[in-house]
Amino acid sequence: MKAACWHKAHDIRVEQVPEPTPSAGQVKIKVAWAGICGSDLHEYLAGPIFIPVDQPHPLSHDRAPIVMGHEFSGEVVEVGPEVRRIRPGDRVVVEPILACGVCDACRRGKYNLCDKLGFHGLSGGGGGFACHTVVDERMVHVMPEGLSFEQGALVEPAAVALHAVRLSSLKAGGTAAVFGAGPIGLLLVEALRVAGASVIHVVELSAERGAKALELGATTVTDPSQDEPVAKLRALSAGGVDVAFEVTGVPKVLQQCIESTHYEGETVIVSIWEKEAAFQPNTVVLKERVVRGIIAYRDIFPAVMTLMTKGFFQADKLVTKRIALDDIVAQGFEALVRDKQHIKILVQPPH
Repeated sequence: MKAACWHKAHDIRVEQVPEPTPSAGQVKIKVAWAGICGSDLHEYLAGPIFIPVDQPHPLSHDRAPIVMGHEFSGEVVEVGPEVRRIRPGDRVVVEPILACGVCDACRRGKYNLCDKLGFHGLSGGGGGFACHTVVDERMVHVMPEGLSFEQGALVEPAAVALHAVRLSSLKAGGTAAVFGAGPIGLLLVEALRVAGASVIHVVELSAERGAKALELGATTVTDPSQDEPVAKLRALSAGGVDVAFEVTGVPKVLQQCIESTHYEGETVIVSIWEKEAAFQPNTVVLKERVVRGIIAYRDIFPAVMTLMTKGFFQADKLVTKRIALDDIVAQGFEALVRDKQHIKILVQPPH
C-alpha cells in the first residue's frame, strides 16, 4: 500500500510499504482523512524531534523511516483476536498516544506523561498518511452519528486545545491571550469560548489567520509587526490577562506571553519547540506568575466529539485545502511552509 514515510528532515517520500495485519487486541483501519499537524511540520523542517532515528522507540520498536500521520479518522475493516469493543464497519478516530501503562504517570491515569511517551505516526507503529493502519483497541473512539470523517480528522488537534484550557487556571469570565493563530491557536480560541472566557485577545502576524480568529470568537487581534503586543494587551486588559497561551514556538514570544499576564497570571506553553528559548525569571518571580507546559491530552476525545456535535471546532471553518496522498509534500508540507493563509490541510489516501 502507499504511505508517506519520513526518512529525514526535508525528506518525506510516498512509497510502497507492506499492508499491516492486526494482532491480538488490535484494530485495522482504512484511513479516510488525515491532517498535517504542526508537529509533522516541525519534523519535516527540523526533525527528528519525536521520530526515533538512532534507536527504536521502546514501545513501537520502530525507527526511521516511519509512516507519518497522527490526526486521522477512518473505518474499521478488520479486528484481531480479543477485541471486544470495536467492530468492523465502525467509523472511528484514533487517540494516537503510545504509553507503557506501568510507569508512575500511567498508573495514576496520566498516560500522556508516560516515561516512554510516543505517538502513533510520529514514533512508529504505522500512521495515518497511509491507506491502512493498525492500532491497539484502547486507542480507538467510535464517532457519534452525524460526525463526518473530515470532522473526525480534527478531533486530535481540538483535543490538544481543550486539554490546554482544562489544565489552565482560567475561570469562567476570565481573560485570555493566544499568541499564534495557527490551527491549534484557532482551536484554542474556540476552547476558550467553551470554557467561558469573557475576553480572548489573539496575537498573530498573518492577516488571514487573524481574520479567522475574529470569525471564531476572538475579541481582538494584534499584529506584532504593527503594535508592541505586551503594551497593547496590558492596555486592553487593565494590566494584563489572566492566562496567556504560547502557540508559536518562537523563542522571543515566550517572554511576551509572560509579560502580557497580570500579577499571579499564568502562561501555558502549548508549542513543540525546535530550539531553546529563554526568559527573564524576575518577570515571573516579582509578580508571582506561573509558567506551565502541556503535552497532548488525556481522557478528552469523547468530550471533543460531543462539542463538535454542538457546533464547535467545525471543519468547514478550519480546513483550507484537501489533497491526495501523492501530493503531500508539494501541496501539503511545502504549501504550509510558503503560504501562511493555510490553516488545516487534510490528506486523503487512495481507496
